[in-house]
Amino acid sequence: MLEGRSDHIPWKMWRWGTSKEEPVQEVAVIATGKVPLLSNTEVNLSTKVTRSNLIIKVWNKDSTSQSLHPRLQKARQTYLKINKYKVNYSGPKHAHKLRPKELLCQLRNRLDFRMITATDSPFDISEWEPYVPKGNISIKLGRCAVVSSAGSMKSSHLGEDIDSHDAVLRFNGAPIKGFQADVGEKTTIRLVNSQLITVEEKKFLADPQYNFGTLILWDPAPYHSSIKEWYKKPDYNFYGSFKHYRKKYPKQPFYILNPHMQWQLWDILQENSPEDIQPNPPSSGMLGIVLMMNFCDEVDVYEYLPSKRQTNICHYYQKIFDQACTMGAYHPLLFEKNIIKHLNIGKDEDIYNYGKATLPGLRNVQC
Repeated sequence: MLEGRSDHIPWKMWRWGTSKEEPVQEVAVIATGKVPLLSNTEVNLSTKVTRSNLIIKVWNKDSTSQSLHPRLQKARQTYLKINKYKVNYSGPKHAHKLRPKELLCQLRNRLDFRMITATDSPFDISEWEPYVPKGNISIKLGRCAVVSSAGSMKSSHLGEDIDSHDAVLRFNGAPIKGFQADVGEKTTIRLVNSQLITVEEKKFLADPQYNFGTLILWDPAPYHSSIKEWYKKPDYNFYGSFKHYRKKYPKQPFYILNPHMQWQLWDILQENSPEDIQPNPPSSGMLGIVLMMNFCDEVDVYEYLPSKRQTNICHYYQKIFDQACTMGAYHPLLFEKNIIKHLNIGKDEDIYNYGKATLPGLRNVQC
């Protein structure tokens, strides 16, 4: 459910940064739903300055739930109480995140990136034989782009830069037609959730944008459930829609992500967060990012960490306003973005100007 619009973006969500390590006066951000304005409020923030003495804002990797708008704080508390997926986390919690290399090793060693295959029970029966791939996905790529669906992609003019990558991942129903200048034209992988292919089945079966590249489907599962347990009670009963698509487009690569990875990733997020995160699966955005980190040597992620174009418009192709799309309500987006900023090996200027964070591929990490 979409929540009402709020134009208040608390300053604690942001830190200031550029390339030169020159201390300047500490300042806060007053946000208006667009580019935040400066105030005279002094806060305990780490600050940097550009060569032209321009102060810029980037995501604060140590953001906490206390920095959220009260409406989103209340939503987080509600989800903690509901605990729909029966999360019972008993692992460690670090007051501070692990070092980036240690965190990368956690992602590489603890995440199960496999897809559902014909050998996985209960998909190993004759009913599923024509539809489920016999082997796991096998992709090795170089430079990759992950294109968020954020409203700040609109008028970004990033299309050419995005298409310069060897591979591009997009999410759900994010369109290309009419937005090529901003989001590019190339699609290598499209990650879709089970809600899209069930609730919008007719469009999913008819829209040609779902016939390009490789499709990967994911469905929220109970916390650390087995494949059999999840199969009996999927979040969205996508089985019929999946089979209809496979019948219509038998040559289109279409995989189902195993249900283990989402909660393995959630555990890592919780372990590296000093407070309780929402007990709901990570967002499609976070799942797509780590998938590409597994497939690629290097990953550029666009407008997951907001740029100077930050807006409360949820998607570049719709006029729906909700701060939760950036800061998170259902998904633990705030904590996901803290991790991505922590792992970023790119420049703060790239985040500010282009919303671009650069992440290393996992297979080249020496653990």
